Amino acid sequence: MANIASQIKRNRQNAVRYERNKSARSELKTRIRNAIVAAESGDRDAATEQLRLAQKYIDKAASSGLIHENTAARRKARLTKQVDSLLG
Repeated sequence: MANIASQIKRNRQNAVRYERNKSARSELKTRIRNAIVAAESGDRDAATEQLRLAQKYIDKAASSGLIHENTAARRKARLTKQVDSLLG
């Protein structure tokens, strides 16, 4: 347990940020999963819409610092490739 006031505050801030980031990471995974499921079902319109939403959330995560810019670009490229291959 920290004795220094600044470290106590830092621990408090980290706990708040951890909870905020946890929900954002969960939402990001859900959007990606929705895009893949829509593509597996074969519905091109739904898959395209879900892919667009997933890419939007990936960009939001990158802009907020949740994930690195290059990681976001890589995930978007891989997801697009996976959805395209599932749709045929």
